[in-house]
Amino acid sequence: MPVRVGRIPVAAGLVIAALLLPLDGAIAEPQPTIAQARAKLEKLNDQAGKVVDRYNLANERWKKAKKNYEELNEVYNRQRKTVDGLRRDLVTMAVSTYQYGGSSLGEGFVANGDPQSLLRGMAASNQISAGHAQALRSFDAATRALKLQHGKAKDALADADRARDTLAPERDKARRLVAEQTKLLRRLGTFRAGDPNSPGVVYTGSASGNARLALQFAYAQIGKPYQWGGEGPGSYDCSGLTQSSWAKAGVGLPRTTYEQWSWGAGRRVPLDLNQLQPGDLLFSKGLGHMGMYAGNGKMVHAPRTGDIIKVVDLDDYWWGRLLGAIRP
Repeated sequence: MPVRVGRIPVAAGLVIAALLLPLDGAIAEPQPTIAQARAKLEKLNDQAGKVVDRYNLANERWKKAKKNYEELNEVYNRQRKTVDGLRRDLVTMAVSTYQYGGSSLGEGFVANGDPQSLLRGMAASNQISAGHAQALRSFDAATRALKLQHGKAKDALADADRARDTLAPERDKARRLVAEQTKLLRRLGTFRAGDPNSPGVVYTGSASGNARLALQFAYAQIGKPYQWGGEGPGSYDCSGLTQSSWAKAGVGLPRTTYEQWSWGAGRRVPLDLNQLQPGDLLFSKGLGHMGMYAGNGKMVHAPRTGDIIKVVDLDDYWWGRLLGAIRP
């Protein structure tokens, strides 16, 4: 019987198609278009800005709680040394009392090592001198202070632990978002690593006074990478850059975008190029991003993962995204 060449029977065709599928039976999903990838990246950037701000806020709370604990613990340790020194003085006093006519009192102290018991016993026996009484009162007060400082240090440590527990999940969320951003940016061919040692650019604008100092610092960071949670010197995130820039000018800003917006509630200025001044802080809607007005319709900022600190024009895109402005 001759071999038939032509259409393959339907059943045979299905078998062949099945054999050509991957062993796990999965069908590769279509790759997103460039436009779809950019749209997804835009959404990720907004999400990441808010997550990073929450991470920064949790990190600030943890650092403050940790610092508070360390300071209280140091006071506690100093107080403990004071108590230990007074205890040694009381031991010497008890031994002296034992040797020179106060055996029952000295024996009581040696038996239980309790200075308070010695105080009560000496007071009851009218064998306590003014100097000894003062030493015992000092020990008693120092002991109470020690207990108080120990309690404060324990509470501060618990606060630090709670802040650390809040920090961890926010950090993990930020890492996941950054990984997605990086993947998309590399696919689009727009990932910019930046140079942590970038010499920056000299600011030659019209700003004066503190604003000029802030902008000179910000411009000196141009070319360095954006890094979520970054506070310099090799990388920054958006609020880290504005905080560091204005710190150089002697103005202390809070750490996060949300906190800086709240801090400037009484310092807000109109979003109008005719009224904005170089150095003003610019905030995006949703408070997921911020930058600094550089004058001449431009903004210097640390944009997002995979980009560098740079100056951009405040075009229609940016004006549509801005929420408001603050003058430090």
